[in-house]
Amino acid sequence: MQDRMDGEQLDDLSTRIDGWLDALRRDNEQISAVDRVDEDAVRRWFVRLRGDEKNITTIWFALRERTLRYETYVLPAPEENDAALYEQLLRRNDRLVGVHFSIGDEDAVFLRGEIPASSVDEIALDRIVGTVFGVVEQTFQGLLRIGFASRFG
Repeated sequence: MQDRMDGEQLDDLSTRIDGWLDALRRDNEQISAVDRVDEDAVRRWFVRLRGDEKNITTIWFALRERTLRYETYVLPAPEENDAALYEQLLRRNDRLVGVHFSIGDEDAVFLRGEIPASSVDEIALDRIVGTVFGVVEQTFQGLLRIGFASRFG
């Protein structure tokens, strides 16, 4: 079982995450915004990135007592070829490290991951942002062409 952080440890880690994400934003012109919202004992950050294949990718971070969860919305539920799209996601999951595709509310496609809170540092955050952004940029157009094929005629 992962170590549980108390309120003081979470406050300290949250302050460090604020600093690391601010530095990442200053050093990366693709990051257009970093926002923080705390609610119900969960500290949340939103990192918004400008992309080429997908105009905007927003990564949501949620720090809890034991873990830092992260996710981004990739695309809505497919209008067609859903079996082919889900097969593509499962095949890609086999090659991904640190993230996985999943199906969320209303069958929308998400990219998600989680690490122990005790493992969070500047390098881990940079890796997470880079991995999530990179996977979305590499897969978005192809997934659209499968799940919304008739729109691409």
